[in-house]
Amino acid sequence: MLTEIDERVLAAVNLRAVLGALPKLSEVAPDASRLLAGLAQPVRLTARVIGGESMSLVFARDGIRAAEGDRGGMTRATLVFRSPAHLNAVLDGTGSPLPIAGPAGIRFLTQVFTPISDLLGRYLRPSDADLADPAFSDAHRVLLLEVAVGAIAIVANRDRSGRFSAGQMTDGDLDIAVGDALRHRLRVQEHRLSRVPVTDAAPRAVFRFADLQTAGDVLAGRESALACVGDGRIAIRGYIPLVDNTSRILDRVGHYLGK
Repeated sequence: MLTEIDERVLAAVNLRAVLGALPKLSEVAPDASRLLAGLAQPVRLTARVIGGESMSLVFARDGIRAAEGDRGGMTRATLVFRSPAHLNAVLDGTGSPLPIAGPAGIRFLTQVFTPISDLLGRYLRPSDADLADPAFSDAHRVLLLEVAVGAIAIVANRDRSGRFSAGQMTDGDLDIAVGDALRHRLRVQEHRLSRVPVTDAAPRAVFRFADLQTAGDVLAGRESALACVGDGRIAIRGYIPLVDNTSRILDRVGHYLGK
């Protein structure tokens, strides 16, 4: 089994799946809403790897969203990373980014972005005391699923083992659902995976967790997916090879998220 970690793939997971979960954090974490409430005006934050990819988010009093277009009337701040390894070190807590910002941007980075980033880390890797709070525990599971689904597409398209599994997949949509309330959709097209909006159109296959606790426990490695399939806490239907190969990619995702 391939176990080595590709620093470039890990950087993409950290940038687009982990930091990419900040909009969801602003929806489910009351402390994030309180931090955002102090913003005088929206802030466009760009995280950029030199010679690599970048991602931009807008932080506003009503939440965090992906940046679309170039809107005026915003404070600007940029976090620069020298390399994928540098970005990974920062996300691991052993490095510091290079900030580019004016005074207002620096205040945002120190007073809003850093606390929110720390809060995201707490929700993704909670303590036992955190998990004893039912509301916190549910938010943790929602965020863990958000990160995992985002990472599936990245690993399927960029990691050597992930690409092998994607190469066995035929075109179609796969839904990853929790009960009847929470659903994400992945699209396979010419052996590449992407996240797409959920619509009323029926997917080709469904991977359904019975509840948030099952989803969180499986994604965090506290429960075996195979055991949950056996006792009915995970249900699969539709074109099974699509589910099976996605499960293999999800297992590979665990190697990256565990770093």
